[in-house]
Amino acid sequence: MAKSNVKVLGAWPSPYVMRARVALNIKSVEYEFLEETFGSKSQLLLQSNPVHKKIPVLIHGDKPVCESLIIVEYIDEVWSSGPSILPSDPFDRATARFWAAHIDEKWFPAMKGIGAAQGDDARKAAVEQVAEGLAQLEEAFQKTSKGKDFFSGDKIGYLDIAFGCFLGWLRVTEKMNGVKLLDGAKIPGLVTWAEKFSADPAVKDVMPETDKLAEFAKILAAKMRGAGAPK
Repeated sequence: MAKSNVKVLGAWPSPYVMRARVALNIKSVEYEFLEETFGSKSQLLLQSNPVHKKIPVLIHGDKPVCESLIIVEYIDEVWSSGPSILPSDPFDRATARFWAAHIDEKWFPAMKGIGAAQGDDARKAAVEQVAEGLAQLEEAFQKTSKGKDFFSGDKIGYLDIAFGCFLGWLRVTEKMNGVKLLDGAKIPGLVTWAEKFSADPAVKDVMPETDKLAEFAKILAAKMRGAGAPK
């Protein structure tokens, strides 16, 4: 596949963009990464995703595909000769999609709530909510991995990508708020899984460094505070 035929519009700190990049890496698809400038939207992005105007966008030939998990499924179907990303069993596939949706709709917003919490009680409640979600994901991991390294078994699959691409922001949340979320005493399976996911050849070059991501998070928080300040 010619490199110029596949493009990803995105930004390095985005876990959603990372999903598309990991999926392409798993399939050994060469692609061009077009970095969007923080705080602005390129004409190509606006043309490619006129509805949401958000990254990531996968451009395959002249066809844009939007929304990170839809992109992952598209990659799995188009480059079908590579390792499978979605489970072949319909029930396993449905289960993976359920947890991926739960992570996006419930768990990640809860984790963002830790940094936004006002006061110790609110922060403690936010941490407990995230920890409860991790305990549920630990249980799901034990069931779906069947004693192997990843949610999908021997190799990284759909749910690994959906959850694993948030690990950079999870570590930043720990660092900036002085909390321990990946606790080996409470969720040993996920702690080991997180290490193996981050070290995988498809992941390690696109997983943001914690310190670099933390610096970006500080800039982002300052901009958001500035935008919310009275004029």
